[in-house]
Amino acid sequence: MKHSLKVYLRLFHIWQVLGENPWKKQRTSKKEGKDFYKGAFDSIPFLNDDAKRTFVHLLLRPGYMIRDYVGGKHDRYLAPLAALIIFYAFFTLISSALQPLETRKEEEKDFSIEMKGGGDDEVKSTENDNVYKILIAARKLVKLPYLDKHPEEVDSRPKAILAAIEGSLRSKGITLFLGSFFLLWFSMRFAMRKDGVSWSAAAAASAYVLCQLSFFMLFAVLLSGGKNDSVGYYIQAIILVVDYKQWLSLAWRKSIGRTIKTSIYYGLIWLLFWVLLGVVILCIALASGVVSLDQLISFWSD
Repeated sequence: MKHSLKVYLRLFHIWQVLGENPWKKQRTSKKEGKDFYKGAFDSIPFLNDDAKRTFVHLLLRPGYMIRDYVGGKHDRYLAPLAALIIFYAFFTLISSALQPLETRKEEEKDFSIEMKGGGDDEVKSTENDNVYKILIAARKLVKLPYLDKHPEEVDSRPKAILAAIEGSLRSKGITLFLGSFFLLWFSMRFAMRKDGVSWSAAAAASAYVLCQLSFFMLFAVLLSGGKNDSVGYYIQAIILVVDYKQWLSLAWRKSIGRTIKTSIYYGLIWLLFWVLLGVVILCIALASGVVSLDQLISFWSD
């Protein structure tokens, strides 16, 4: 029994490294009529061979698959960005279908209370508070990427057009992972710059890593009955460690080190983004006259 288990594990490892079973015989159909359905599903993203192969390989040999794709085997798998959009759109569909009705009602109730309770009255009571005006400007700027979810902020035709575009993109499952994609892309590139990994290779790897993350989020949704779609940071770290080990043929220790470096760069880039956003908000506040430079200086001096 132990001998058989070792043999199967060895065969599985060989399949992981190669991406195929070298001893498997190719099936040949004696009757052409049996193959009439071949190619019928090629145009359907979830059913064609590339999608199924990408799904299986990302689950069972993710780092090796990234190595194969970066190495030039593009025709066997879905393109990274296409895979990210398709798999996350599928996750969004399942998550929305399984979300309990009570949870949706609670979210709508909380949103209604937020809009009615802490809105206009509080703004009017602090109308002359310059600091609060800055916060109002910051809130409006932060809500710009979410105008489709905040129709009360749409007060002009450009914003209405932007809200329509955001709604269209969000319905396809793109926007939630778009920011994470760029953050992870830059983080992985900086963390592996000494390994000779190009920007395009880091972009492909980051997209496939997020595809794996969407799988685990889907599992979380299914196991919780739609109540939870979050994945712990330790799961994300494990994904990166395994991917780095298989992709770059690293020892576990070095793979963990690359993961730590990637996490550090991720945090720094995220912090830099918010600092730049704060500077932009401050410049808008100064340019629009919401607050003067003298008032700002006096505020910080106090």
